[in-house]
Amino acid sequence: MESISTVRQGSTREYVYNILKNDIINLEIKPGTRISEKEIAHRLQVSRTPVREAFMKLAQEELLGIYPQSGTIVSRIDLNHVEEARFVRENIERSIVKMACMDFTEEQLFILETNVTMQELCLEKGTHQRLFELDEEFHKILFEQCGKIRTWKMINQLKSHFDRLRILGLASNKDWNDIVIQHKQIFTAIVQRNPQKAEELMINHLRLVNDHKKNLKQDYPEYFL
Repeated sequence: MESISTVRQGSTREYVYNILKNDIINLEIKPGTRISEKEIAHRLQVSRTPVREAFMKLAQEELLGIYPQSGTIVSRIDLNHVEEARFVRENIERSIVKMACMDFTEEQLFILETNVTMQELCLEKGTHQRLFELDEEFHKILFEQCGKIRTWKMINQLKSHFDRLRILGLASNKDWNDIVIQHKQIFTAIVQRNPQKAEELMINHLRLVNDHKKNLKQDYPEYFL
């Protein structure tokens, strides 16, 4: 049995990890920024041990680079990682959305519809951070309701660079309207039990990221490898 101190230590590590990952994904901490255990421990009011463990976990996900002579640096966006994540998502999510067309109950459709409705509300109010969270939740719902939540968690380990590129693109272009429209179209195809249309829409949706890669790298060269 784990001791209380071990459980608390693990909880603190996850707390630090989640905050840092969220800050990195949302570009609150910019690519190329140097960070230190001491600085983060002071900021979050924790000891350095859980910070060190969180750093190691983020390094395994290639969001941090830990260099003995240079310190710890937030990884720059790697377009090869972006493409690999898009490839994996496209080839899995096209199958997931077809399953949804065949299997979703009225209750499951309502859960997805509620998410889309909330996206439209956030679009009207201009709350883009919440809209990004709802975008993530839309895809998570598809996996969860198809009984594939472990697959979603696996994908999450791969798509951090993909997510940072999307955040950067959306912050630059405010292209949220197209994303909400695409989610509505995917939802409609599921309601209509049209797996071929849903698959086509999902592929186009996940390929949106390709439209912005070159321009974003030109506009923010310091963020990219």
